[in-house]
Amino acid sequence: MFDIAPTELLLVAVVALVVIGPKDLPRAMRFVGQWIGRARGVARHFRSGIDEMIRQSELEDMEKKWAAENQRIMSEHPAQIQTIDHEMLPLGGPPTMVEENVASEPAPHAASESAPAAETGPAKP
Repeated sequence: MFDIAPTELLLVAVVALVVIGPKDLPRAMRFVGQWIGRARGVARHFRSGIDEMIRQSELEDMEKKWAAENQRIMSEHPAQIQTIDHEMLPLGGPPTMVEENVASEPAPHAASESAPAAETGPAKP
């Protein structure tokens, strides 16, 4: 954008040093840096606004194209209303969800838990 050669930058620095002086030069550079930062922020905000407007315009164009294509397809293939005869369905009605019963093992009794796990030999009377 700006073509500034290193010799031109050096010349500007020497003139600034002579005109502003070494004492106030850091404050002046800080001031210039803040203004450059603000200018970049404004440019970035402006550019993002323009990009958003372009994006919205392209989106509206695409929506118009999709609507026209959808209208063309719908005119070529008119909607057919289909009725469902519930008497023809299995079991005479619409399908329903059925939950399966899962057999679980019976819980052990409290008495058997306290008994020894395995006994050897015949039981005593």
